[in-house]
Amino acid sequence: MTSFEELTSTSFEIIAAVGAARSCYIEAIHQAKNGDFEAAGASIAQGRELYATGHHAHLGLIQQEASGDPTPMCLMLTHAEDQLMSAEGFGILAEEFVDMYKAVRG
Repeated sequence: MTSFEELTSTSFEIIAAVGAARSCYIEAIHQAKNGDFEAAGASIAQGRELYATGHHAHLGLIQQEASGDPTPMCLMLTHAEDQLMSAEGFGILAEEFVDMYKAVRG
């Protein structure tokens, strides 16, 4: 079983990575709004890499549980999962906004 300290550390790892990813996605929207589509694409790519880091940490917890070693829920993990889902949504929307700004500026 994962200790509380390990679970807290993993939760912080997820929160930090996906929080940075969300910031990249928001920056991409601002860059696209200003017509800098190259920078927007780079920000989305960086956001995807950061998101993948957080997702990988979360996947480790899922794999652990699937192998019969349950992960105890705590507020920190709940927050990490909330941030993970939020960042995923921001990534999807950022891509759509960049495409929309490209079409408008066409």
